[in-house]
Amino acid sequence: MPAGVEALDLPAWNGASGLSWGPRHRNAMAHLDSEVKEECLREDLKFYFMNPCEKYRARHQIPWKLGLQILKIAMVTTQLVRFGLSNQLVVAFKEENTVAFKHLFLKGYSGTDEDDYSCSVYTQEDAYESIFFALSQYHQLKNISLGTLGYGENEDNRIGLKVCKQHYKKGTMFPSNETLNIDSDIEIDCVHLDLSTYPQEWKNSSFFRLEFYRLLQVEISFHLKGIDLQTIHSRELPDCYVFHNTITFDNKAHSGKIKIYFGSDAKIEECKDLNISGSIQKNTQYVLAFDAFVIVICLASLILCTRSIVLALRLRKRFLNFFLEKYKRHVCNADQWEFINGWYILVIISDLMTIIGSILKMEIKAKNLTNYDLCSILLGTSTLFVWVGVIRYLGYFQAYNVLILTMQASLPKVLRFCACAGMIYLGYTFCGWIVLGPYHDKFEDLNTVAECLFSLVNGDDMFATFAQIQQKSILVWLFSRLYLYSFISLFIYMILSLFIALITDSYDTIKKYQQNGFPETDLQEFLKECGSKEKYQKEASPFLSCICCLRSHRWGC
Repeated sequence: MPAGVEALDLPAWNGASGLSWGPRHRNAMAHLDSEVKEECLREDLKFYFMNPCEKYRARHQIPWKLGLQILKIAMVTTQLVRFGLSNQLVVAFKEENTVAFKHLFLKGYSGTDEDDYSCSVYTQEDAYESIFFALSQYHQLKNISLGTLGYGENEDNRIGLKVCKQHYKKGTMFPSNETLNIDSDIEIDCVHLDLSTYPQEWKNSSFFRLEFYRLLQVEISFHLKGIDLQTIHSRELPDCYVFHNTITFDNKAHSGKIKIYFGSDAKIEECKDLNISGSIQKNTQYVLAFDAFVIVICLASLILCTRSIVLALRLRKRFLNFFLEKYKRHVCNADQWEFINGWYILVIISDLMTIIGSILKMEIKAKNLTNYDLCSILLGTSTLFVWVGVIRYLGYFQAYNVLILTMQASLPKVLRFCACAGMIYLGYTFCGWIVLGPYHDKFEDLNTVAECLFSLVNGDDMFATFAQIQQKSILVWLFSRLYLYSFISLFIYMILSLFIALITDSYDTIKKYQQNGFPETDLQEFLKECGSKEKYQKEASPFLSCICCLRSHRWGC
């Protein structure tokens, strides 16, 4: 008998029940069954945490998800570029028409807005001339416009202008005697002017006799229609637009300056009758087929990633049960989260957004929908996630994995630090808005203040921020210096330096781990253990080795 191998108790023959195993054999079989389960679990875990190349070398499993992701990156990017070019034409058409409308309907428009308003008037004569200029230009639009414009119906299904004026109900005012008697209730009077009457008749209307000391604003609204023909050069079907234009003469301040605002809200509508010859229809069919193929690719990627997450959760449950059964304790949270692949979740979100965006794009291409903004947000965000997902495959190489590991290690500390720094930032934002708002353009509202302070943190536009403060109040001027110097010193020299130090500390820690080895968790120690089943098979008899092989086949190792 070979040394190191104990004698086996062979089964005894029982006439009634056949073979009868002894206690020693039953214990050996139970121990062997446990060893086989453990080794199967270890092999499955090792395979799960392999990269695609290692999986192919281990089991010759073709990396379908990797190939699918590479194909998806190329197709989604191509789709986004084509849609982006088309969307640029839409935005350019809207903006150019808005500029053309300002030149057409605003008297004396210089081509550049004065502030958040387009232009302003300072005399009653200029106010009347500006109002009637807009009315006259609308009446002769077809004779003066260079664009493909026509009159559109307003909310009342009528073609023409709607003029409304807001004013205080009644009152008298004598500034020289410092006397004011006014009813603060606001009245709104409106009149509809159609194309059957001439501008000279409108001027004689009593509606346009304005009492400027009671007047709050005059609003002129009208609808125009246009067709975007530039899309034909891109072999796309043209879009039909409805422009809801509004000219507002704002006199709410009663400061002697009436601000004139021009607003244009463009909506795309389906053209009722399109008859275009050429290859545009065929090109549209090709684009729709390409979008459908993108949907199929993303759907396949979605199914594969969802399947991988489900299998990972099942493997996680097996490992938790085994660990609790063998070691009588629970697995730490860090090891449990190792089974939740965040990259798969990112891919699933990206696929869902791409599928929805592609469906919207197909409907837009077929001129059934006109929501370019929602479609661009979905496709743009999904493409962002697709390219971010490429980092996962670069992370398989140690030289590129530093960025991912540093971000993972520093993110919790950075978020806690930003929460504390954000409180100080909000304090400076509110303080700057309430104190410097009346004296500085960059502090007029909270949103502008937050953007201004963020640019200061990054060292941008510092001198202009200091120089633009109006020196009308010495006290406010001195406060602005104290405010700006303290903010810049605090955030650039202290908070920003600490922020960078947190990331640098995480980076140094990751570099040390890469040189000396990462701390081992329960999961990693379990994966590093030697295969006890193989060792047991080498020391056992040929009979038990045969049983082990049969059990291994049963558990699918």
